[in-house]
Amino acid sequence: MTPLSFDPIIKRIRWGGTRLGSVLGKPLGSESDYAESWEIADHGDDQSVVSAGDCVGQTLGWIVANQNADLFGTQAGMQQFPLLIKYLDANDWLSLQVHPNDEQAKTYDATENGKTEAWIIIAADPGSQICVGLKEGVTKQQFAEHLEAGTVEETLHMFEVHAGDCVFVPAGTVHAIGSGVLLAEVQQQSDLTFRLHDWGRMGSDGKPRQLHIEQSLACIDFDRGPVNPVVPTNITSGTHTHEELVRGEYFVIQRHRTTTDFSVSPDGRFKILMLLEGEAIAKCAEGDRPLPLGSTLLLPATSDPVQVVPNGPATVLEVCVP
Repeated sequence: MTPLSFDPIIKRIRWGGTRLGSVLGKPLGSESDYAESWEIADHGDDQSVVSAGDCVGQTLGWIVANQNADLFGTQAGMQQFPLLIKYLDANDWLSLQVHPNDEQAKTYDATENGKTEAWIIIAADPGSQICVGLKEGVTKQQFAEHLEAGTVEETLHMFEVHAGDCVFVPAGTVHAIGSGVLLAEVQQQSDLTFRLHDWGRMGSDGKPRQLHIEQSLACIDFDRGPVNPVVPTNITSGTHTHEELVRGEYFVIQRHRTTTDFSVSPDGRFKILMLLEGEAIAKCAEGDRPLPLGSTLLLPATSDPVQVVPNGPATVLEVCVP
C-alpha cells in the first residue's frame, strides 16, 4: 500500500480555540471553540477517511477489515486500528479527569479500550500549566475529602510546560491540560473519560457538566504520584541522530529534530509521521507528498521506505506500536 493521508475530524468543545486553523492549517469555520483534530481515528462512527494514497474515500475501519495484512504486516489480525492520533488546542483548562485501563474500560463499555496517552507540546503561552498525577503521598481518602471540600487543587501535581516537552500519561493518572497549550496527542484508540472536577464551569446548557466521581475514584492509580516530562534518549543511526520519547506497552514515539534528510522504513509494521515544526516533503515511491506543519501521514506495513526532506529546521514525530 502507498502512504495514506486522511481528512481531519474536527471536534468543537467549550475549552477549544482557533489555533488548529491559524497555526496548524486545519479547515475551521467561524466559531472559536475548535478543540481537537482527530488525525487518525477508527472509533465507532468517528472514522478517518483517506484523502490521498490508496483507497481514497474509504474509512480506516474499512481498510482494517479489508486490507488488514497490507496495513498491519507482522501485526496482522488487529480488529481495530490501535492508536488515535490528535492535535489539541486548549484555549481554556480541560476538566480534571482520569482514564481507565483496559480491564477497567471493559467493565464500563465492552466496546471500549483503556486510554494511555502521551502529549508532545507544540506551543505554550508563558506560564501555561498542566496537571499530571497527584502530589507525593496523597491517599484515596485524602483525595476524596479534598474533592468533596472543593480544595482538590491542593492535591494536584501542577507544573509549567514549554514547547518541546513530552509528557507520558498512563491510564489511571489524574490529569488536566491548562489554557494556552497546543499539543499533539498519541493515545490508545479510546474515548472513555471520567470527569472529576470542572473548575466550577457551566456547560452550553447553563448547567454543570456531568461528573463521574465514583468511576474516577475506582480508576485512579494512587500509587503513581507526580508525573514529570520525560527525559529523551538519543538514538544514532549512521549520521542521523534522533530522540526516543516514549517506549511503552501501547506505542513508541521517536522525534526527529533536523535540517537534513532521513529515511523512515515501515519494517513490516505501520508507522505514523506527524509534522510538529517547519515543513518537509515525503519522497514516496509513487511521488512526492507535501508535509506541511500539522500534517499526519500513515505508512502501511507494506509501503516502501519514505525519505523525509525538510525545508529548513523541522520536527517530525515517528510513531508505531511496539
